Amino acid sequence: MRAAQDIAVYADRARRQLLERMADARRRSDALFNIVRADSMYERPIPERHRIIFYVGHLEAFDWNLLHENVLGLKSFHPEFDRLFAFGIDPVGGGLPSDQPSDWPDLETVRDYVARIRTSLDEKLEDGLLESLSQAGDGFPVEMLLNVAIEHRLMHVETLAYMLHQLAIDRKIPQEEPLDPVTPAAIHRMIEIPAGSATLGLSRADATFGWDNEFEANTVDVAAFEIDAYEVTNREYLAFMAAGGYETRAFWSDDDWNWKSTHAISHPVFWTKERDRWHNRSMFEELSLPLDWPVYVSHAEAMAYARWAGKSLPTEAQWHRAAYGAPDGSERKYPWGTQEPAARFGNFDFSHWNPTAVNAFPAGQSAFGVHDMLGNGWEWTASVFAPFPGFTPFPFYRGYSADFFDGKHFVMKGGSARTAACMLRPSFRNWFQSHYQYVYAGFRCVKN
Repeated sequence: MRAAQDIAVYADRARRQLLERMADARRRSDALFNIVRADSMYERPIPERHRIIFYVGHLEAFDWNLLHENVLGLKSFHPEFDRLFAFGIDPVGGGLPSDQPSDWPDLETVRDYVARIRTSLDEKLEDGLLESLSQAGDGFPVEMLLNVAIEHRLMHVETLAYMLHQLAIDRKIPQEEPLDPVTPAAIHRMIEIPAGSATLGLSRADATFGWDNEFEANTVDVAAFEIDAYEVTNREYLAFMAAGGYETRAFWSDDDWNWKSTHAISHPVFWTKERDRWHNRSMFEELSLPLDWPVYVSHAEAMAYARWAGKSLPTEAQWHRAAYGAPDGSERKYPWGTQEPAARFGNFDFSHWNPTAVNAFPAGQSAFGVHDMLGNGWEWTASVFAPFPGFTPFPFYRGYSADFFDGKHFVMKGGSARTAACMLRPSFRNWFQSHYQYVYAGFRCVKN
């Protein structure tokens, strides 16, 4: 009897933690929208993406469409908005979107829709209802769907930060930014990683939440290689530009060269130039280019730099081994060990709006001495985003990963300053197209 009671108490605590996490994720998204001035909610800071107003409705529409009818037995009160705000994938492949601000509902109407959804869902999810909802549609536990809703929102809190980064500074309400740790200039070097194995992905037997592309766990043998101790910095990337990196055809693939030439790409999108001096567009101000910050670039630009340097980008397995492997052949939960993510280990979990120096968190280095592998900027790999052996799409979200197994998207690992701690797990995979410049993504190089 006591064992059954203990299990019930543990289950109730776990459910309560999920609801607290959902509330916290909502606070994160609300706070992000609150930095946009009210007269700018219909702006489109990145041409390929929806207007800001879409995302105000999308986050709640996603939760509603996931949970309301099949799981919670709720009837829709606004089917039109459920469809309008349903699809958050950036419009790609068919040209740039052409909608006008007048095509969208007014802000107060959207906010009313959001409030009604939250009230309806919360009334059902409170008061122990989760205990009676052990399985959702297709036999999936409600707890799993809540994890999907929470992490989906937190992903958007990060990708919306990318977008708002490109919004004109005078259209945002400035927020406080913590002071950067004071560090000497990073001494760049390469670190030898001995041959070993990397365990990618999650095992379904572990009963740990992960997205469909994180399954099934598989072990990859990795030959010995060298890897940069730090991400490539703005200082190093300036040297590439000064050497004619953007004008030298040999550094670029055919597709990347055509993209660069067609769109007149000549520098990172986060950089601006004024009176022959480079500046960095931070979230709330223009800064003189911080030379020891990681450079944020597209995959195409990262590949060109690596060729210029006589190196290459790491594969997903190489990156994983350098981050989580150890000289004794074991693998760590995090680069620094088993302790949960904390501020002293890196720039992540919304601790900053901007990057910090690549050597600012020595406590977060891996067992091999590789720095800054979690936080401060996602890191491009050479690996095309593809399914692991045993992949099965989520029946309730079939296109989450499978729609991007097209050979045009590349795996990113690590996380940025705006990546939630729950997504710093070793199995988490991010991905973008090679020509997308706006993500908080840098890179480091390897020699094989």
